[in-house]
Amino acid sequence: MSLKERINEDMKTAMRAKAADKLGTIRLLLAAIKQKEVDERITLDDAATVAIVDKLIKQRKDSISQFQAAGRADLADKEAAEVEVLMVYMPQQLSADEVAQAVKAAVAQTGAVGPQDMGKVMGVLKGLLAGRADMTAVSAQVKAALAA
Repeated sequence: MSLKERINEDMKTAMRAKAADKLGTIRLLLAAIKQKEVDERITLDDAATVAIVDKLIKQRKDSISQFQAAGRADLADKEAAEVEVLMVYMPQQLSADEVAQAVKAAVAQTGAVGPQDMGKVMGVLKGLLAGRADMTAVSAQVKAALAA
């Protein structure tokens, strides 16, 4: 079963269970997927669907930090609940050690020697780690590895 099919099944389950919050989040996800498919006239595969889920999670995390800064715990909690629903559709996250090993391998593979080669290394890592690791943290590790 593809990821899109799984999301559709989860939507039906949420409808039957009358889980309004979960249903709303899943509908937002399906709307984002449909929008991408219509805009680009394609059918998304699992990798593209994961990219959309990741994008929505990042948006929610940004919102959480801004709501907390504004003292709106109620809205931050709502966004956090949406993140939990969306995280179900992400692949298993890599450990810090696995990410560090991937960074070392990518630096060796590209022959990167300094900060000017960061784009090469990130290009390799993005394909390997997209959806499986926080790319902001990966970027920081690459920067540290190239600075040393």
